[in-house]
Amino acid sequence: MYFCACIPIKQSIYMKKSNLFLLCVPFLLFLFSCRPARQQSETSTSTENTKNKNKMNTAKETHLLLETSKGSIEIKLYNETPQHRDNFIQLAKKGFYEGTLFHRVIKDFMIQAGDPDSKNAPANQSLGSGDVGYTLPAEFVYPRYFHKKGALSAARQGDEVNPERKSSGCQFYIVTGKVYSESEILTLEHQMQQAKVKSAFDKLVRLHTKSIYKMRKANDEEGLRALQEELVTEAQARAAASGETHLTPEQVQAYTTVGGTPHLDGQYTVFGEVVSGMEVVDSIQKVATNRSDRPDQDIVIEKVTVLTD
Repeated sequence: MYFCACIPIKQSIYMKKSNLFLLCVPFLLFLFSCRPARQQSETSTSTENTKNKNKMNTAKETHLLLETSKGSIEIKLYNETPQHRDNFIQLAKKGFYEGTLFHRVIKDFMIQAGDPDSKNAPANQSLGSGDVGYTLPAEFVYPRYFHKKGALSAARQGDEVNPERKSSGCQFYIVTGKVYSESEILTLEHQMQQAKVKSAFDKLVRLHTKSIYKMRKANDEEGLRALQEELVTEAQARAAASGETHLTPEQVQAYTTVGGTPHLDGQYTVFGEVVSGMEVVDSIQKVATNRSDRPDQDIVIEKVTVLTD
């Protein structure tokens, strides 16, 4: 299933080192159910890459028109996400999106489309798993591009089966989100920090799987608790060293005025934005939906036209 995560978590996760254990799920249960996952490779930024990015920044951006049964939406694609840009243009020129539905709509969150299985789909058909047989590597340009209202982003499978956060080759979503208060932004920053700690902790757990199983087999509870303390300390250090634990002034300005979905930042590739027709997006997000978030009345993408490329 390709999706853009879930609705924002409502529970605050302010935590001290002593009870981070609760955030990570009961340690003795969680550790023994983990399976090793392939580590995400790191990419370095070379001088040549910087030059190429500068060229992309000054290049003309591609605009497309999405004609839907609710009205037209004009979007632009970012040059700094070239693989997502070129793929979207290619699919549009082939007429791939014509007849597909906005199959997942959640008010104050997002509207999602691009599933080829949604063409002429009966009302009771479950949607969201269709694809084109390939994925795209993540192209995070964060914090420059983030999940403000109107952002165009790629859907993807969850981290448990997709640790590299590769994007669907066809499914996308447009952010609607909500407007946040300054106090809510502060809470979100704390949640972002704790999420980084948990992510670092999970990776460390996978690296120590063999040792954990040995201690479990030997009923070495003392050893497990000592390892837990060690991994929590290291996870916190890694999270602190990774930086970007605070929202930029541009993000704060956007999220406290036009709104968005900040909890998705750095998790999904943002590769464009709406430049006109946001009132159409708003009208789509307000429609009645079923328990699977599919609109009761089909909202069809009738045509996608490349205006400039």
